[in-house]
Amino acid sequence: MTTQIRKRPIRSRTATKRRSATARKKGSETLAGFFVLLVFIIGIFVCLSFLTFLGYRTVAASSFFDVKTININGITRLSKTDIEKMVSRQAEKSGVWNANLTQIKEDVEKFTLVKSAVVSRILPDGLRVNINERVPRAVVRINSGDYWADEDAVILGAVGKGEGRPPFFMLGWDENKTDKAVKDNQERVKIYLKMLDEWQNFELVKRVSAVKLADLQKPQALVPDSGETVTITLPRENFGKRLQKGLEIIVGRGKEIESVNLSNQKETLGFRVK
Repeated sequence: MTTQIRKRPIRSRTATKRRSATARKKGSETLAGFFVLLVFIIGIFVCLSFLTFLGYRTVAASSFFDVKTININGITRLSKTDIEKMVSRQAEKSGVWNANLTQIKEDVEKFTLVKSAVVSRILPDGLRVNINERVPRAVVRINSGDYWADEDAVILGAVGKGEGRPPFFMLGWDENKTDKAVKDNQERVKIYLKMLDEWQNFELVKRVSAVKLADLQKPQALVPDSGETVTITLPRENFGKRLQKGLEIIVGRGKEIESVNLSNQKETLGFRVK
């Protein structure tokens, strides 16, 4: 018996190529359509951004945001008028909305009595400046004049006539502008304040007219006695007890004793030359 084998029809190569071309054409059309849509969306976005920018410029430049109120908080010694004038001058053209708060803050902090400042908007027409003011802590004698210094060793200004002040002033201030001078002066203020605190507790504060802190390792108290000034050199600690000891030694002997050194274990006396 003869077996007949069926032959499968062979696909036409031409038909296959035609289908491939059609698929590529559809893919190209889809990709082209996507790019057209993307360009259209970007165009809309750019137009909206431009219109928004124009609207912002128009609104921000309107008189609605002109500076009408400036609130200054936290000052006791500073001139409120001076700060208001400076802030107003900075924000006059820009208005509240466009005011450069960082620049205003930096300008406010240029005032000697300002330690730090925070500037904020009060929309629509106000600015607020909160100031951390420097506090006078010590009286420093420089070139025969008395000046206030704060805890950061910043000279704040001359001590006014009739202005309340500590019982004694400081000598030995370093007027150089170097980092070392600033650091040493900060240490001088710390020593000064510690002396003031301890001597108040021991009720000795009125016995001292000045302290000399040129040498940070050997602080000195200048004490009037018998119409003369006696220099008492102290250690870096126990200012109250050591000063009391020095006063007991010199009481009524100011004409005789010129200095007392208590910075060592044994006190040393210096006598006046007759």
